[in-house]
Amino acid sequence: MKVAYVFATSGHTASYKLGQMILPQLEAGTHGVDVIGMFFFDDNNYILRKGDPIGERLAKVAAEKGMMLMMCDQCALERGLAEGEAGNCKPSGTVDGVMVGCFPDLYGALAGNPPDQVITL
Repeated sequence: MKVAYVFATSGHTASYKLGQMILPQLEAGTHGVDVIGMFFFDDNNYILRKGDPIGERLAKVAAEKGMMLMMCDQCALERGLAEGEAGNCKPSGTVDGVMVGCFPDLYGALAGNPPDQVITL
């Protein structure tokens, strides 16, 4: 089964659920599904800052497994993690391999390898 995660709830969503639950399983190969992508909203984008320990680990796993990592463009711009303007921006100061975009970009990025399920946390 292929899944995509959407990190929409602020708080400890990315640091705890991703960092303490999902990521260790991905690293160990025990997560049980193929994670094809992750999309980050609001303060969850901070996990993708260059130098963030969880973000660096996630970037490594994403590169190894071909997993898409994308930030909401407006959320990333607001937090200084992208340059440009909504609809036409690029990541800035993030871990390697991160994309930035809006829902149409997410759909396009997943179109070639669509998930069976999308899980929102």
